[in-house]
Amino acid sequence: MVKCYKINSAEDTLERGGSDLIDVWAREQSSKLWIDIDGPLDDAMNDLLRDKLGLHPLALQDASRDRHPPKIEEFDRYTFIIFKGLAANSTTVNFRTIQIAIFVADRFLVTRHSDVSPSIDRLRNEVARNPALLANGPGAMAVRLSRTIVDRYLKILLDLEPRLEELEDGLMGDAAEAILTELVAHRADLIRLQRIFHYQVEITQRLDAEDLPGFHDDDNHGLTDVHEQQTRLKSLCALYYQLAADLIEGYISVSSHRLNQIMRILTIITAIFVPLSFLAGVYGMNFQNMPELGSRWGYFVLLGIMSSVAVTLLFTFRRKRWI
Repeated sequence: MVKCYKINSAEDTLERGGSDLIDVWAREQSSKLWIDIDGPLDDAMNDLLRDKLGLHPLALQDASRDRHPPKIEEFDRYTFIIFKGLAANSTTVNFRTIQIAIFVADRFLVTRHSDVSPSIDRLRNEVARNPALLANGPGAMAVRLSRTIVDRYLKILLDLEPRLEELEDGLMGDAAEAILTELVAHRADLIRLQRIFHYQVEITQRLDAEDLPGFHDDDNHGLTDVHEQQTRLKSLCALYYQLAADLIEGYISVSSHRLNQIMRILTIITAIFVPLSFLAGVYGMNFQNMPELGSRWGYFVLLGIMSSVAVTLLFTFRRKRWI
C-alpha cells in the first residue's frame, strides 16, 4: 500500500493520496512530499521512484528486502538509511524486528517498511494533526521518525531492568530452574539487540557528524539527540547483558558449590563405611578355623572395634572441618 502526503509551502495545505501525487509534486517546486510504502516494492513502484525521484536501483533493491543489516549511504541528492524497527507486537525484550528504509532529500521523504510500523503510524498521525511537520522538511521528519524508533527500544530495555532484579531475588528459590531458563533467553535477546545497536550507533554517529543530503543545520540538535539516545541504548544493552551473564554464572557457581557439599558428605559416609564393610566381610565368611568364632565375646569386641573406627573417623573429619 502506498500513501502520499504533499504540502505546498506557499499554500500551507496538506494533500493525501496515492502515487498520483508524485506528478503533482514534481510540477510544484515549492512543495514537499512524503511517500510511505507499507509492504513489498513492486516493479511499477520501483520504476516510478527511479524515474520520478532519481533513486538508485541498488538502493531500491536494498530497501525492498525484508532482511538487511542497518546501513547508511550517501548519494548526490539524497541520503539512504535502513533501520531495524520493532514490530507492532514487540513490547518486551523477546522482540521481533521489521525493516524500515528511509530516503531523505531536500523535497521528498520516502519510507518503506516490511510490516506494520507503530513508529511510522505515529509520524503519520502527527503530520495529520500538524501539517507544518512536513513543511519543516524531510530531514526533520526523518529525525522525528528515527527518535521514535529509538524510543521504542528504550522502553523494552527499561522494562527489563526490574524484571532482572526480580529474577535475581528468586534465583536461589524453588523456581531456580525456570528462572535460569528465562535468564538464558534474555541473554540471547540482548545479544541480538547488541548486534542491531552496533550498526545503528554507527548510522546515528555519521548523521550527527557529517553534512548529508536532505539534512540541514536546523536538524543538527535532533540528530545529536538521536545519537545520544542510541548510544545510551547500546550502553544499557551491554550492562543488562553483563548482569544476566553474571546471574547465570552466579547460579552455576552456587549449584556447583551445593554439588560439592553433597559429594563431600557422600565421600565421608563412604570413608566411614569402607573399613566397617571390610570387617563385616572378613568376619562374615564363617570358616571353622577362625578362632574368633568360638570366642564368647568376639561379636561384641568386633562391634566395639567397628564403633571405634566410625567414631575416630567422624572425630577426624570434624577436626578438619569437613563436616
